[in-house]
Amino acid sequence: MARVHLRNLEKIYGGTVKAVHGIDLDIADGEFMVLVGPSGCAKSTTLRMIAGLEEISGGEIVIGEQRVNDLPPSRRSIAMVFQNYALYPHMKVRGNLAFGLRIAGTPKAEIAAAIDNVARILEIEPLLDRLPKQLSGGQAQRVALGRALIKKPGVFLFDEPLSNLDAKLRASMRVRITDLHRQLKADGLSSTVVYVTHDQTEAMTMGDRICVMQAGRIMQVATPKELYNAPANLFVAGFIGSPEMNLVDGALDGTDFVIGGQRLRLGEVVAGRLAARPDAAVLGIRPQHLALAGTGPGVEARLTSAEFMGHEVNLHADLEGQRIVAVVSAAEFEALGTGDRIALRPELSSLHVFDKTDGRNISLRGGSVAPETPRGGEA
Repeated sequence: MARVHLRNLEKIYGGTVKAVHGIDLDIADGEFMVLVGPSGCAKSTTLRMIAGLEEISGGEIVIGEQRVNDLPPSRRSIAMVFQNYALYPHMKVRGNLAFGLRIAGTPKAEIAAAIDNVARILEIEPLLDRLPKQLSGGQAQRVALGRALIKKPGVFLFDEPLSNLDAKLRASMRVRITDLHRQLKADGLSSTVVYVTHDQTEAMTMGDRICVMQAGRIMQVATPKELYNAPANLFVAGFIGSPEMNLVDGALDGTDFVIGGQRLRLGEVVAGRLAARPDAAVLGIRPQHLALAGTGPGVEARLTSAEFMGHEVNLHADLEGQRIVAVVSAAEFEALGTGDRIALRPELSSLHVFDKTDGRNISLRGGSVAPETPRGGEA
């Protein structure tokens, strides 16, 4: 196993365009770290710098105890799985698995044993004598995994490996990869993973911790549960969660949040968590934490549309000119129609208040604060 340390890591193109802004990140031995963010946030660039496929412009990369800034990929104790699988089309699966070991001068008997072991773990024994063109997408991805696994690297690097698969196959491959990680970890083998994706479902279901990136900066590093329940800033709040968190513009007035002509009573407990009380603020509430009617503080909105999801319905409504979504049961939705006025009651303990100026969450328990435009390192 191997730790990965990024220290003030930068990437500048053409001497002027800064793609990565001096990020700091520590990845522990055996940790499954996911880099997630929208297209163009530099998550793949960061991964390629770790791999040695992209030259760094500043900072330091340490894998294990070794500074690897100037080492070629072959000497960094890494194995990479690409989005397009990168299998050699003229080699059968057996040859693809063996290639790296043959180049390294591994004895034939050891190569054969390693192939048998990896094929058993990934359940690809029947595929060993097929060419890549004879494989399905899922099979090709398992072979690509096997080619990385057989090298026994210190760190596995995954660059959006499931992007080319259909939704059902993606779900099964997520489980297969996380199960493989747990198995390797339990066996005391190489299991440190840095995994890049733009898909928050992959990030939330696979990662021990998640590094959320935007425009070459780290916005927050936390466990999936922490990201969901305590987003550090507006960007993380809006990016993590499906349906996404409701973010409503308004103003704080004592213990009330004012939205247009309506007042939502936050209560003393919620108001007491606020680290500051700016004039302009943004209220955050997840759709799952909004209930229809009931008793207690709430607001009124006009139902504009509904998405039937089976046992649940996503209600889209207009709240004083702002869009808001609530997730309710199918039974609750039966008596409603488009244009109806609905009363929505938020779960007060799950409310978040963000400073509209810098985006930081000023309502995190304990008063901790993280800005929307962080210092480049972990927020």
